Amino acid sequence: MLEQNKLWRITLDTNPEDCNLHCIMCEEHSPYSKFKEELFVKTGVKRRLMKFELVERIFNEAAKLGVKEIIPSTMGEPLLYNEIEKIFELSEQYNIKINLTTNGTFPKKTAEEWAKIIIPNTTDIKISWNGATAETSEKIMTGSNFSKTLGNTKKLIAFRNQHFVETGYYSRITFQLTFMQNNMRELADIVKLAAVLGVDRVKGHHLWTHFDEIKPLSMKSTKESVAKWNEYVKQAYGAQEKYRKPNGEKVLLENIVPLTDNEQTGVPESYECPFLERELWISATGKISPCCTPDNLRQSLGDFGNIENTTIQEVLASLTYKRLVENYKNVALCKTCNMRKPLC
Repeated sequence: MLEQNKLWRITLDTNPEDCNLHCIMCEEHSPYSKFKEELFVKTGVKRRLMKFELVERIFNEAAKLGVKEIIPSTMGEPLLYNEIEKIFELSEQYNIKINLTTNGTFPKKTAEEWAKIIIPNTTDIKISWNGATAETSEKIMTGSNFSKTLGNTKKLIAFRNQHFVETGYYSRITFQLTFMQNNMRELADIVKLAAVLGVDRVKGHHLWTHFDEIKPLSMKSTKESVAKWNEYVKQAYGAQEKYRKPNGEKVLLENIVPLTDNEQTGVPESYECPFLERELWISATGKISPCCTPDNLRQSLGDFGNIENTTIQEVLASLTYKRLVENYKNVALCKTCNMRKPLC
């Protein structure tokens, strides 16, 4: 195995234009987004799709590098990718687990049918979850049906639990949040709901303010909103202590940490990047990126090539990548990145 085996996960933007919801904070599918129209004007392409032969090649290379997980698209709904079932077959073939992020609608099949495909080869299933009530959730995840998603989640958990009894293999289930002023008042109730259902983890990230219309929703927008967030954090940990999963365990809370007063303008210098040397992103067109910041912003980090004509090993060994690893805390984008976090 190569020395650069810190790399343990790769995200593939298999089908970023495919989604059946229009979440207000989504870079591509928000009602406020002009991304797809601008993409067509610039490139003449309406719908980017990763060729399956490219997916196969990445799995093969990833296996040689000792990669442990692959994430199908986090932009768009991965279960709408025509070859998604073949990705789970590749997972078994190469012994690389899938880490899935889904909006919980489970399109084209029943939740039970998807569970049979997903659970056996998945380490973590992150369900986008943006409220403890239908009113809040459906306003944010436009086009969603909270009651139906809740039912789907219950069915997924029931299958996961039975599969664990039968095989001993356990796939974690997570609520994946976007921290905003219009939903975080329900954070403690989301933790409570997770515990009642048997969801293992509640995690998320602060809002990327792609559009002027959502800038006021950032928890970092004012000192008052920062203070509110810090109170919500206290409430969330209170709920974690009070409400336990059916097996008695606590729900794990991740990235739910207090903000400092000056985080409106930048993150503390001590906060680390969780991605460099550990993860890579590969777009539907093969472009390689070092992290998951919005596409129009991450271009400022440098050109890391295209998987069509370079290898993952060559990217990690490149001068451009090494310089970023060494100097990212001095990079303007990284100084304000929502994804940096304190050392555990």
